[in-house]
Amino acid sequence: MSDIFREVDEDIRQEKYRRLWDRFGFWLIGVAVLIVVGTGGYRGWLYWQENQSQTAGDKFFEAVQMSEAGDFEGAAALYGELDSAIGGYPALAKFRRATDLANAGQTDEALAEFDALSNESSLSDALKDVAALRAGYLVVDTQDYASVADRVERLTGDTGPFRAAARELLALSAWKNGDIETAREWITALEEDPETPADLNRRVALLADVIRAENGDVKADSEGNN
Repeated sequence: MSDIFREVDEDIRQEKYRRLWDRFGFWLIGVAVLIVVGTGGYRGWLYWQENQSQTAGDKFFEAVQMSEAGDFEGAAALYGELDSAIGGYPALAKFRRATDLANAGQTDEALAEFDALSNESSLSDALKDVAALRAGYLVVDTQDYASVADRVERLTGDTGPFRAAARELLALSAWKNGDIETAREWITALEEDPETPADLNRRVALLADVIRAENGDVKADSEGNN
């Protein structure tokens, strides 16, 4: 009797499976096909991305070599080809292109590039800050204090990663433009910041000495001590 019951149960299960298959078999096959196709497509996309990234990396490296050899025009052409590359290569190419313009003596063109990069919404805040700082270095010797401040003063906050370099630029620009009090304020901010790099502190100390010498502070201090 137990064998008969088992056979009946087996028949019932098979009939249920057959009905389920008749009802959902097409969908199960469709889902399986989609999984296979999707997996293949995803792996193909990863392979394509890897190839594109490697190609862009090779082209960027070639452009850098051309830049270092002084072939700025040839390098600029290659950097331009990276504008539509994937990953971070478009941004890197723009920074290198602007740097090459500065090295080639085309300061105005380089400044325009760095100013544009510092306001490009697609870039990270860190890259925009670097671009603003580079622009500040370009104008510190040729433009007034306001031009430097417009670009880098926003970087001088107490937690800003580039605050020391920005404060140094502002101190130097203020001194060059005859605004001694402002220069002293930025020098003090640098001296009181424990995270100011040692080499920058040394440069600022030299600037402070120059300011004191130019304004008779050394003489006044000497007379006061006597």
